[in-house]
Parts: sequence; structure tokens; C-alpha cells
Amino acid sequence: MQRGRNTGMRILALDSSGLVASAALVEDNVTVAEYTINYKKTHSQTLLPMLDEIRRMTELDLQTVDAIAIASGPGSFTGLRIGSATAKGLGFVLDIPIIPVPTVDSLAYNLYGSEKLICPLMDARRNQVYTGLYTFEGGELITIQPQCAVDISEIISRINSMGRDVIFLGDGVPIYMEKLEELVRTGFYLAPACCNRQRAACVAALGEKLYEQGKFQSAAEHAPDYLRLSQAERERNQKAHEAVGRG
Repeated sequence: MQRGRNTGMRILALDSSGLVASAALVEDNVTVAEYTINYKKTHSQTLLPMLDEIRRMTELDLQTVDAIAIASGPGSFTGLRIGSATAKGLGFVLDIPIIPVPTVDSLAYNLYGSEKLICPLMDARRNQVYTGLYTFEGGELITIQPQCAVDISEIISRINSMGRDVIFLGDGVPIYMEKLEELVRTGFYLAPACCNRQRAACVAALGEKLYEQGKFQSAAEHAPDYLRLSQAERERNQKAHEAVGRG
């Protein structure tokens, strides 16, 4: 599926898993273009225009793209569906693979090289977060706690038990700041504005590593990883369970 060039991969990356919409073009370990916005509009309004602007500004021939890297979940159900549909459409039209990149892993990749504990926090509502625990060793991302959906107090308890300094990032940080200040017993830091939200360039960088490990799929195979049922599905299951109980 490679285009036969002698240089490194040319990856188009997308992230619409959270409040941020981000698109990037990365080639030969260089971010050629990145467009990120976190302001009121929906991903259905922003993602395709962002991609088109990157294509126009870089004079990109889409036929020269080697793969699509996509933040595959968890995250916003609507955002994930929009990103997935966009990636699948491009994959089908261009006949190139899709690299599904775990959302929380790619968020942790913002803090490349940190030897501290890295804890991304994405708000999952109802006092829950999409989160995980990571660090870097020898330039490689080490997963200590794979991405999961848990109560905020549960991930804080895990951090406290490890006794390591931790860096928090993600849209869940301002929402759960009081909990962090109250419950975290280790030294903790907050990632600065330049690297505390989703970035498509990080999706591309981690995506290339996953591609080298053979972790890619066809457009037909790709689907988001929601990690848990949507609220509508949970409510439907609850009603069904109650109906069975009454029967």
C-alpha cells in the first residue's frame, strides 16, 4: 500500500475524539501542516474544511498520502463517528490503510520523553474519565495502565499507590481540578497550553510507530473504539432490565 517513494511515510492524521478538532499532515518526521481548533463549532462543521485548507495550503496531492491515522477512541461518540466516517471515506477513495491510534495514548504522546507519570484525563461525564497511565523509557511510550473509563477517584487512587510525580493533561483537568487538589497525594503538574489537548500531529507520530508494528487496517475494517456504551444505549438497556424485572 506504500506509494513507492524512497522517503518516509506521508501520513494524514485526524482527531475529533474530544472538544478539539485537529488535522495534520506529517512526512519524514516533520509536521508539514497542522490545523487545530477548540471553539464552539461542531466537528461536522470543522473537520472537512480543515482538511481542505491543509490540502490547499500545502498543494497536497491526496494520491501521494500513504496512510490515514485516526484517533480511534475512546471519546465523544459523535466526534468519533465523524472522524471515523471521514477516515473511512478517504481510505476507500485513496485505497490506503487506516491506522487506528488509541485516543488516550496519543494524548499522552504530547509529553514525549517525560520520565514522570503521565495521566491524560478526558471528561466522560457522570464523574468518570477516559484515562490511562504512561511514561517514557528510552524514547518509547510505556503503558502502565491501558486506556479505560473509570471514576476519577479510582485513577487518583492508583496514582497515589505508585507514589510518583504525575503530569495531568486533557479536557478533564479543569473539570476535576478540585478533586485533584483534594485527593492526589503525590507531586503533580499540569501540562501547559501548548501540549495539554489533542493534537493530530501526535496521532500521526504514534500512528507511524503502530504502522511499523503492522497495526493498521483497511477502510472496510475500521470502526471506532467507544470503550463503553453510549448514554442512550445504557438507558435502553436499563429500561429493558427493568421491564424484565417487572415481568
